[in-house]
Amino acid sequence: MTGAKETIFRVKRAVFRIETARKITQFCCFVLFNAFIFGLGPWLILLPVLHSPVRPDQITGGDAFAFLQQMLHDAVFPWLPLAAFILTAVFLGRALCGWACPFGFIQNLLGYVKKKHTEVSLRTHERMIKVKYIVLAVTLFISVTIAISVATGTRGSYKEALGVFAPAPFNALSPADTLFATLPRIALDIRYANPNTALTDMFVVRPLLWTRLAIMTFVLILAAYVTRSWCRYFCPHAAALALLNRFSFLGLKRDPLKCTKAGCRACVEVCPMKIRILELPWEKFSDPECIYCLKCVEACTTKAIKPKFP
Repeated sequence: MTGAKETIFRVKRAVFRIETARKITQFCCFVLFNAFIFGLGPWLILLPVLHSPVRPDQITGGDAFAFLQQMLHDAVFPWLPLAAFILTAVFLGRALCGWACPFGFIQNLLGYVKKKHTEVSLRTHERMIKVKYIVLAVTLFISVTIAISVATGTRGSYKEALGVFAPAPFNALSPADTLFATLPRIALDIRYANPNTALTDMFVVRPLLWTRLAIMTFVLILAAYVTRSWCRYFCPHAAALALLNRFSFLGLKRDPLKCTKAGCRACVEVCPMKIRILELPWEKFSDPECIYCLKCVEACTTKAIKPKFP
């Protein structure tokens, strides 16, 4: 009887873990964003997550950053994409990165490929997190200058010079766009068109495709070795939300009476974003890099860390 009770206790502890709930939520969101496969949708929900539909008429969840780029390209002020970023950041911080982003879900799956991941030194980590802000700045610079060129009547030559990068500079090379949209389109073309012609047109005539495949392969391999490497270092969505995360109602608090930080670093060691939790204010902290995965909450043996809203 004791053995049965112990088994039940272990099952309950495994089922009701925060990490289990997060994984289930990620999977459900991944299915929802790809609901067209099951004949559902289309409907448009703009969210700051990394996802691209195979076809525009199959949208079941809109990438707010892609829409922002497209609207600037069309010289339309991006009210809705900006609202999606601001409202999400204010109420949820970067929680969608940890709980809903389809590409984040893929990274988590790749994390199981290797049992032991590569540890990035703190110095390298602090330098690399700046890369995503550069990606965001370059993307916005191109999109904004295109909008200005439309207003000044010089769009033709500028757009022609940018080529495929004009409508959505980031998505032209986005690994998520390649994984979720480009590769499925290639598979459909090969399935329903002349396979030889389709392969020749896509892989020989279109060298940009090889660049996209190389970037996607690099990002996916890196994600298998370095936990959440795309979110940490390269994602412009993460950069935009990180800038706004400081003003988020959602945060974490650490009870200084329960915390035994002198002999325990469990929360720091388990954090996939390498946040130095013990150096942050205990009353409430909403670090720009925090994706609110709540691994620190679950890892704390004294239950000193809890979510705080507002």
